Amino acid sequence: MSYLGNIATGFKTTWKGMMLSIKYFFQARYARKKEWVGEENYFEKANGTFTVQYPHEEIPIPDNGRYQLHNEIDDCIVCDKCAKICPVDCIDIEPVRSPEVFGQTSDGTPLRIHAAKFDIDMSKCCFCGLCTVVCPTECLTMTKEFDFSTTDILDHNFSFSKMTGQEIAEKKKEFEDYQAQKTKAKPELPAQNKEADVMKKPTAKPVFKPRIPKKK
Repeated sequence: MSYLGNIATGFKTTWKGMMLSIKYFFQARYARKKEWVGEENYFEKANGTFTVQYPHEEIPIPDNGRYQLHNEIDDCIVCDKCAKICPVDCIDIEPVRSPEVFGQTSDGTPLRIHAAKFDIDMSKCCFCGLCTVVCPTECLTMTKEFDFSTTDILDHNFSFSKMTGQEIAEKKKEFEDYQAQKTKAKPELPAQNKEADVMKKPTAKPVFKPRIPKKK
């Protein structure tokens, strides 16, 4: 009886699986509506095929997704907070200070530092989003661009600086000249004042160490 029962169970399970396949075969004559997982009753709409002809067709992407980083360099104040908080060091910044304010961001924040270099290596990025949280001007954001695959890993390094090599050299020279003029214009203290300042400096107190008897 157990032998015949196993045969009957085999036929029964095979028939059930075939009927399920035939059911989905006829449902595949039409396609489902393309919508993302956050829509209402998404998992109840399971009938039909959901294959898209990528890249001509795409599944809708949520606005709060974590994908490719983008920096609006005109609003960047080069505060270096994003590079400091990044756990994988994928952001590389080279600041060049300016002797005076040379502009402002879209929210009115004054610009005092030039971005000679602002590179983001997306091959290192872990998509944590910490850099976008600490950005004071909200110029660093994550876009909906998720497909940036390439055969060359160096193409994952995105540069956002608009400065040329000549401009960087000019801005560095300008700030160095400003620092030199500032140091030259600073009045020197008379010799008597210098001696007085030396006398005012506190001297280090002697440190007394207790004598430890030697072990016999």
